[in-house]
Amino acid sequence: MRGVYNSVTDTRRKVFAAIAEMAYNDDEDYAKQMEQIPYDILPGNQENVFLERAIIGERLRLGMGLNLRDVSEAGVVSDGVKEGIQPEKYYEPPLVNIIKFACNACPEKKVIVTDMCQGCFSHQCTEVCPKKVVSIVNGRSHIDQSGCIKCGRCAEACPYHAIIKMERPCASSCGMNAISSDENGKATINYDKCVSCGQCLVNCPFGAIVDKGQIFQTIYAMKQGYEVIAAIAPAFVGQFGPKVTPDKVKTALKDLGFADVVEVAIGADLCTIDEAEDFMKNVPENLDFMATSCCPAWSVMAKKEFPQFAKNISMALTPMVLTGRWIKKRKPNAKVVFIGPCAAKKLEASRRSVRSDIDFVLTFEEVMGMFQAKGINLDQITVDDPFTDGTKAGRQFAVTGGVAASVKELIEKEHPDVKVKVQAAEGLKNCKTMLMMAKAGRLNGYLLEGMGCPGGCVGGAGTLQAIPRSSALVKKYANEDEMKTADLSKYGDEVEELVNN
Repeated sequence: MRGVYNSVTDTRRKVFAAIAEMAYNDDEDYAKQMEQIPYDILPGNQENVFLERAIIGERLRLGMGLNLRDVSEAGVVSDGVKEGIQPEKYYEPPLVNIIKFACNACPEKKVIVTDMCQGCFSHQCTEVCPKKVVSIVNGRSHIDQSGCIKCGRCAEACPYHAIIKMERPCASSCGMNAISSDENGKATINYDKCVSCGQCLVNCPFGAIVDKGQIFQTIYAMKQGYEVIAAIAPAFVGQFGPKVTPDKVKTALKDLGFADVVEVAIGADLCTIDEAEDFMKNVPENLDFMATSCCPAWSVMAKKEFPQFAKNISMALTPMVLTGRWIKKRKPNAKVVFIGPCAAKKLEASRRSVRSDIDFVLTFEEVMGMFQAKGINLDQITVDDPFTDGTKAGRQFAVTGGVAASVKELIEKEHPDVKVKVQAAEGLKNCKTMLMMAKAGRLNGYLLEGMGCPGGCVGGAGTLQAIPRSSALVKKYANEDEMKTADLSKYGDEVEELVNN
């Protein structure tokens, strides 16, 4: 649950901070440091200390970009660390990993009667069961599990909420149905289905699911003398604390060693311009509808599940890629770090077509670990260095409906006689439903916006704050911008050059 600092959050944050501290440290005996970190994070000899240290060790490896160890073979935490010590992107698939010995082997799905059953006279649970496997035994509700289809209708009907539908949290949060059980009951991921949205990462209460990181390589590039520029996504507003303004974030990132900080709203504005042109050119003449392209989890899902609609996904480059190209046009030798809310962006940045545009991807949570490692208190920063290059259109990309709204506003501004119909969906399950509607011909002529995470980018796996609060702050930040539409961007005339680069 975003916005609740719990034990899993604490462990993640400590691991990120430890990796960052190791990278900033002048001691280059990284193997020795890695072996010590689990003991520093979890000192003492309390119960389960060896298991928890082992979990921290695997989290540490994955945070360094290394692979999980084979627990059936002897090895140390630092195995293979030399390969990861480089100022370049270090990544081997898969991005999302399950630490098997940390997994609780939760049941996939089960409907059970709790002790709260009052043995009521109405017996609504028995009446609604489509398979008639709910009965009254000794005055209480009883479910014959052998015939139960786990529909949950009995749970919905119980006036006391005494019947619960229990689902494995990681699986229930997966909009691709990519998580099942292995032969030992542990969670396993079908990578043919997985789109790396990362929702399983933040919904596992045991912290058993982890994505690979690039904190070390980013900092190492700084230490090697590279000009490393941060490109920060609009969803950052409010992520680092209620009193931390955008200008404070910008200054704090420079304190981490970034040579400059650019807002990805620049790329979002360029994406808006390109998608508006794409829509006007193709709908309805060539396409029944068009879908936005900025969310990689959404676009990959659409192409996997509805391959017939691959052509309907806009060809516009994502804001991340456009911003990366915009930066490298000005500073060809710089390394660009995308800082955002999204795990799937790590996978997008590893595509052959994108690798030269984006060198590293960090989440807000990983960057918070870097702040902790450097002892930076963002609340106490007193500077005035605001972002000035984005428009409202680009900044509102971070919330559900924002992308479609920006494209719609631009089209209707430039073509007053055109009225654009839009449909937006958040969460991959809802996105699938939207595409089923499109398949049925109910969304012809529409601009469709899909967001893989609840609330949009503000609900990404790498965020720190409660989604409703983040949404409100991003909207406020966007609405305060005097430049409302993407055509007011001072870089709008660069779209064609960047797209064709």
